[in-house]
Amino acid sequence: MITNPDAVRRAEAWDLEEVHLDAPDPNPLSSFRAKRDAQRGQPGFAVLVERDRVWLRWPEFEDGEVFLMELGPDGRRLRQVEIGVDGDAVKTSAEDWPFNAPFDLHDPQHSAMEIGRDDFETAWQRAHRAPDG
Repeated sequence: MITNPDAVRRAEAWDLEEVHLDAPDPNPLSSFRAKRDAQRGQPGFAVLVERDRVWLRWPEFEDGEVFLMELGPDGRRLRQVEIGVDGDAVKTSAEDWPFNAPFDLHDPQHSAMEIGRDDFETAWQRAHRAPDG
């Protein structure tokens, strides 16, 4: 939720089309509704919702890097550990990111990425902050 009064005033000036959630298809939200409908029957759907904290291990990238993330109840990252191919681990937190879009905690793919709190905390304690600059 955006509560900054300046941001709200700027957004109110945008010329955006209003779309109602129950508008008949097709509408700008139709693809999102279809995606959610397809997810509902999958194992793991919404199992991460309504938790105070969620810890995920993002699958390895092609270069072998791994990301461990701690998410809040709204799906936004709170803390993150980036583990490089050489094993070097760098920790960052919400203050380090100019953009922090939420993860969809209903998405069943995320339940397969879940790790335990202890796994995340061990990596967090081992990691170091990136040098400034």
